[in-house]
Amino acid sequence: MNNLFEKYKGSYLSYFLMYNFYYLSWALFSSLISVYLMNKGFKASEVSLVVSTSFLTSMIAQPLIGILSDRYDVKKINMILFLLAGCGGIYFIFANSLISIIIGYSFVLTLINGTNPIMEKIATVSPYQYGKIRVWGTIGYALGSQMAGLIYDYISPSAIFICFVLTMLLCMAGLYGTCEVKKTQDVNEQVLEKGSFLSLFKNKKFLYYLIISALFFGLTNMSHTYLPAMFQDAGLQIGVVSTILSIAVLCEAPLVFFSNKFMDKIPNKKLLIIAFSMVMIQYAIYGFDLWMGLKVLITLITKHPAGMLFIMINLKVVSSLVDESYQITALAIVQTVRNLSSILFQNIAGQILDITTYQNLFLIALVVIGIGFILTLFFKVPSGNDKKLFN
Repeated sequence: MNNLFEKYKGSYLSYFLMYNFYYLSWALFSSLISVYLMNKGFKASEVSLVVSTSFLTSMIAQPLIGILSDRYDVKKINMILFLLAGCGGIYFIFANSLISIIIGYSFVLTLINGTNPIMEKIATVSPYQYGKIRVWGTIGYALGSQMAGLIYDYISPSAIFICFVLTMLLCMAGLYGTCEVKKTQDVNEQVLEKGSFLSLFKNKKFLYYLIISALFFGLTNMSHTYLPAMFQDAGLQIGVVSTILSIAVLCEAPLVFFSNKFMDKIPNKKLLIIAFSMVMIQYAIYGFDLWMGLKVLITLITKHPAGMLFIMINLKVVSSLVDESYQITALAIVQTVRNLSSILFQNIAGQILDITTYQNLFLIALVVIGIGFILTLFFKVPSGNDKKLFN
């Protein structure tokens, strides 16, 4: 038995289980939340309240989870958080009132979101190449989206959350077998040693970028919430919708695999223009209510690839604009702005959908993302090609 565990410890199987089922669980719990709640009789504005509250609690809890992870054993902290998330999934099965749903959804998503940076850290210090680990996250999320639709259609909506609990246990089994993570000095201590992070707020280009990133992240997170409900409203079965969304996730995989081929060669500004253009085309097709086949095609081509592209752009832009001493803090500020803008756009979208259609929502979103595109055109940002982050 000890022999078997020694072989399992640090094995590729343990990392596969951890990463695949972490993202699969995330997709199971969140990908169809708008459909689940609206079919229970809740209004779009109430769905927005549920989702935006989870962004708020995630933002508040993130520093605490980071401090605990720095102070105590990373794997043990994650084990506890995953176990609590599983308990939250059981609670959510029986949640029927708006307040109980808000509490359950925020509790689970706060734990899932809060552990994400730690999961990335574990993958980067693994004995295996990061890309070979990260790809299982993409596949896991795609499988989770597909499973959510099948369970919803053929078993019952609440069975999704029972399955979530089981997949979290598999993730924990994977985490248990991964290598130990060495503690690093607390980020805040590093920053204090080298000066005040308040200097970031004197960096005009960084502040300008925060506005651009807020528009992009806020709108794309809003779209993530309401896209399944939009397709269902157009007459597609939930199983079909989940298939579309799961394939859309897989479409980001080539960007991850081949990022070293283009991310260090195309200047920041051009990359930003490409990302914004992809989302503008997507929202235009939704907003003008074009042929359903075209809506599905543009979802596959742009939804997750645009989001993944911007995640990589974010790393490159921050490294181009901010001194190395403050880059981790700068990324944390971008994440905070992302959560705040997501709260804002989630609530605005819910109010809009209470009085009008999905088409009008995406036409308004098209105008706002267009403003972001114009801001990008005037953004004087270094190319960043000298950083060689992706090679």
